[in-house]
Amino acid sequence: MVSSLSAVIDLDAAIGFVVAHGDAVDRARMSFLRTGTPPAPAIVDEAEVGSAPGGGWPAFWGGDVASVDATCFRLAELDDLGALGRPAARSALDWLASRQLPDGGWEEDASLANQAPPWAKPGDPEAGFYLTAYAGFWLTVAGLDARSAGPLDHRVGGVYAGVVHGAAQAVAGRLKSDGTWPSFLPAGWLSAAVLQRQQLYYEAARIRAVLAERLPEMSPADVAWMASALRRVDTPADDALIVAARRRLAGTQRSDGGWSSDDGDAFDVHTTLAAIRACR
Repeated sequence: MVSSLSAVIDLDAAIGFVVAHGDAVDRARMSFLRTGTPPAPAIVDEAEVGSAPGGGWPAFWGGDVASVDATCFRLAELDDLGALGRPAARSALDWLASRQLPDGGWEEDASLANQAPPWAKPGDPEAGFYLTAYAGFWLTVAGLDARSAGPLDHRVGGVYAGVVHGAAQAVAGRLKSDGTWPSFLPAGWLSAAVLQRQQLYYEAARIRAVLAERLPEMSPADVAWMASALRRVDTPADDALIVAARRRLAGTQRSDGGWSSDDGDAFDVHTTLAAIRACR
């Protein structure tokens, strides 16, 4: 049930947009998010296609080499299908954990240097911070998910506790005194989510204060991603930042029920699913 704080968001219209413009996987994701309806096995098989032999998924720009960024993106889709406990996702999570560097961070494979976009450039500190937050976030989520970590694993971070702890330390060590971070905007909310679950509340609060200041200027896609990420690590629905984000989403929802992506019309369904996820 959606909180009354977000009632001004027209979820029926958002669902209608996904049904009208999404593919079978998108519609299955929406159904699972709204009702918990398990997808047909063939749908999950389709969402898992293309994984690399050692785990993870390549990026469209990276040939056959598994990518940290692309793997995290694919894990978000599988999470929306309730599929983090299946072999493909478990293998990808294990691959992510194995890719952690000695300093607790992540980088893309050096062979991708000539093809990688700015946010994934091997050797670039800003990209490294973002990938560390992104990988740390999904390993955190896996530790919270009984289908992934198992119900008997109560450590902070679950089955990937040590890896996530290292990621949190790597992120916290590079925060600036004013709460800003030396990377791209999404690295902020991903970092805040990781730090929150690692009980580094002061560091997470500093980031959240910066995000609250930047919220009025964020795109709908960024707001949806931020709110859905924070909700995924159990940030309460009545948290001030979540409430503000939902109000902003309500003000930017289009008349067709969807939200605009920063990456063109082809990704509007993805952004709309993120907004629906933020209202769980």
